[in-house]
Amino acid sequence: MKSLFNTVAGIAIAAAGVTAASAQELTIAIVNNGHMINMQKVAEAYTAETGVKLNWVSLEEGVLREQVTSDTATGGGQYDIINIGMQEAPIWGAAGWIEPLNFGADYDVEDILPAMRAGLSHEGTLYAAPFYGESSMVMYRKDLADAAGVTINDNDSWARVMDAAAAMHDPDNGVYGACLRGKPGWGDNMAFITTVVNSFGGAWFDAEGRPQLDSAMWNQAVNFYVDLLGNYGPPGSEGNSFNEILALYNEDKCGLWIDATIAASFLENENVAYAQSPNAGVAAGANWLWAWAMAVPAGTENKDAAMAFIEWATSKDYVQAVGNHPDFGWGSVPTGQRASTYAIPEFQAVAGFAAAEMAAIDSAAPAASDLKPYVGVQFAAIPEFPEVGSAVAQEMAAALSGAKSVEDALAAAQAAADAIMSEAGYY
Repeated sequence: MKSLFNTVAGIAIAAAGVTAASAQELTIAIVNNGHMINMQKVAEAYTAETGVKLNWVSLEEGVLREQVTSDTATGGGQYDIINIGMQEAPIWGAAGWIEPLNFGADYDVEDILPAMRAGLSHEGTLYAAPFYGESSMVMYRKDLADAAGVTINDNDSWARVMDAAAAMHDPDNGVYGACLRGKPGWGDNMAFITTVVNSFGGAWFDAEGRPQLDSAMWNQAVNFYVDLLGNYGPPGSEGNSFNEILALYNEDKCGLWIDATIAASFLENENVAYAQSPNAGVAAGANWLWAWAMAVPAGTENKDAAMAFIEWATSKDYVQAVGNHPDFGWGSVPTGQRASTYAIPEFQAVAGFAAAEMAAIDSAAPAASDLKPYVGVQFAAIPEFPEVGSAVAQEMAAALSGAKSVEDALAAAQAAADAIMSEAGYY
């Protein structure tokens, strides 16, 4: 019998020197989020200085996960550097799929936020370096909330959030009360849905690894999610992920959005305000913890050059490069990864979201608990989770679109998850 307690993230690494780059070309697989796209421009200076040509493969989140997982698991060697996160890093490091990271003393690994170091390590060794880190929080239009006569507070009840969304909802004028992830994927709709489930006191698995999707807590949470987004969300929400909702928000079409704290760097309306994530009586697990990080696949022939690039791209110097870049500036620096970023006066002057972001990261609760007997907030840090999460994600999207009832979707999700976990030998 397997145990859900086998996968535990480490909390520290030993810094070591990094070998100078020897390759002249690197292929880098990145998620197509704003900070990653910006990196392509900032890194032109790296190529100019080192002579290392950088080939970028920018992919939508779900596609990236599929392609990177397939290539890395088989040692395909298609990429020299990959974007991964906290679900994969400890597991892939333990399996030998990615290289341990060893950087020079100037890198200052202790400056990386403890939550990020822990989530990207296995048994004390760092296997992926955070490019940016995040939790989740409420981002809302204070002008619309004020006009509607509603307030949104830190750690509000879900009932109050529903009321606020209803009050701001004005589809005749192109404004939707709540914009939330609906696109199927274990890191897409299930990231948000899992935090809702956690806040209702639910969990993915019990201590023996048995799926709990047929529980009352899952039923309550998913019914709430479908009602909130179905009644007060934009049409076609089952197709929306981070980038789609960011676009809607910046077109002034969203009253509130609960998603990654990193989104605050890209919000354009001056009336945006922030609040800590709501819950249904259980605060622990109501906001997620994640980092989009950079790792070196074991299959690359350019290990030293890849390691050198990651050391630069996740360093204090990189933050300065973005802050001083003529196309970006201090409001566009990657956040949630280094403590020192939050002490930079130029950043403090423009980052009205910084305090809310840090509060969310600090309050995230990835450790195993009585309610959630596994590591991870919006995921379970076990090898089988991506397959389970992806199967369940499709059912939740079907419930959101109206193709299935919530009850039928959860029953199908429970059956799929049970088949995967029993086949894996958990029970």
